[in-house]
Parts: sequence; C-alpha cells; structure tokens
Amino acid sequence: MNIKKGDNVIVIAGKDKGKKAKVLGVFASQNRVLVEGINMKKKHQKPRRTNEKGQTIEVATPLHISNVMLIDSKSGKQTRVGSKMAGGKKIRVSKKSGNEI
Repeated sequence: MNIKKGDNVIVIAGKDKGKKAKVLGVFASQNRVLVEGINMKKKHQKPRRTNEKGQTIEVATPLHISNVMLIDSKSGKQTRVGSKMAGGKKIRVSKKSGNEI
C-alpha cells in the first residue's frame, strides 16, 4: 500500500470526487482507507439510558484505496507514488515532482 496514515489525499471517484482530506486510518487487509469527512454515512444510535434520547449521527466510513490518490506536496495536485532506495532505506517518491513524501 502506497498510502499511509496522516497522508493528504484527493478523492478521484465517487460522490465526494475532488475533495481533499487527511487519512485517519488504513485497513490493508481490506484495501480500504478511512478519510476525514469523506464517505459520510448516517448511523442511528439507540438511547443508552432511560432518560436519554436516540439520535442520528454521521460517521466517516472507509472507502477503497483505488478511489484516492496522494497529493503532491510541491504542486498540490494528485500524483502516483514510486519508491527508491536512499541510504539503504526504501522511501516513497512522488512521480510528478520527484520529491520525497
């Protein structure tokens, strides 16, 4: 997986297409990412105590990794991710600008 927690991404497909946000979590086994404020769903919550009311809350749900792309830090546009070896370590590199991510 080329996208990690804390990366800035842009949504390239779906109802939130074009929105930019930060990755909150990555679920590698399911090929999904949780993005802040993207793919919001309504969840009905039951009251927990007797004098409490039930409510409807909005929750961000994970979306498929293929629907997001990393944002290049230099140009601010979407970019593919490559990798190269630097000092015996493998680092992620932006294909658009060549900068380290």
